[in-house]
Amino acid sequence: MTLKRSLVVLAGALALTAAGLACAVQTFDLSPQQPGRIRATPDAAAVKAVPPNFAFAEKDTITIGIVPALPPISSYATDAKTVVGFDPDLSQLVADGLGRKLKLVTLAWPDWPLALQSGKVDAVISNVTVTEERKEKFDFSTYRRDELGFYVKSNSAIKSIREPKDIAGLRIITDAGTNQEKVLLEWDKENVAHGLKPVTVQYYDDEAVRIVALQSGRADAVFSVNAVLAYQAAVQGKTRLVGTVSGGWPRTAEVAVTTRKGSGLAAPLTQLLNDLIQDGKYRQVLDRWSLDSEAVDRAATNPPGLPKT
Repeated sequence: MTLKRSLVVLAGALALTAAGLACAVQTFDLSPQQPGRIRATPDAAAVKAVPPNFAFAEKDTITIGIVPALPPISSYATDAKTVVGFDPDLSQLVADGLGRKLKLVTLAWPDWPLALQSGKVDAVISNVTVTEERKEKFDFSTYRRDELGFYVKSNSAIKSIREPKDIAGLRIITDAGTNQEKVLLEWDKENVAHGLKPVTVQYYDDEAVRIVALQSGRADAVFSVNAVLAYQAAVQGKTRLVGTVSGGWPRTAEVAVTTRKGSGLAAPLTQLLNDLIQDGKYRQVLDRWSLDSEAVDRAATNPPGLPKT
């Protein structure tokens, strides 16, 4: 099964689950029509700040690259071709604010840097975290905190996981080769050094198997991207949040609109994002996709990023 097809199946399954549990949990609109999408009007100050010589990929349009991942960040709608979620909604606000039409270009994750550098897309809005290495080639306008979350089944006795000692002796599911795995292993190393019980790390390639492992009691918690786990908790009603950690622990990590280095587009986008924060539309989009816990108070251009490793 292709990644695209897998995501469509998952999105459809979650939508059906939501429909069946409408009285108990939150529902999300995964239709291609998106009647509830938040819209904005042109931001005169941001439009004026765009360099007159900036070469947009298409006339009167802003072309934004996006990697359809899991909802609610971005995913395929029920028609298996329209991309929906928080990042597409934010892309629409950016296009509206600049007084341009929106064109979304779907990309594979490894391809977004070349698509941006080649001019195929004007910007990338796809959960890209600011790092010092990426700042050498790209500019950033931040719009969301990069958070990882610990989730347990709804009736778990675990109330809180906030610091390393809280995971001592637990069986925790995470994703191999990721920031979350790195954080988990660092916490475990610290615990063992202090004489606490080691954590048992579990890895599952199959999402359904991971859910079964948690619900059956074979694992105590899942530690992964908070946005995705929050969405699943809201739709399925079977898990709950017991703690969050920055994706760059112990440093703060932020997700940003990514543009070509020195293109001059970052500053106007940062101004536009701050205007959207001030007028409340930014919060409306976060709330629409149950991501209000990851809100930033202010967008920034090229803030300190995660260090090179």
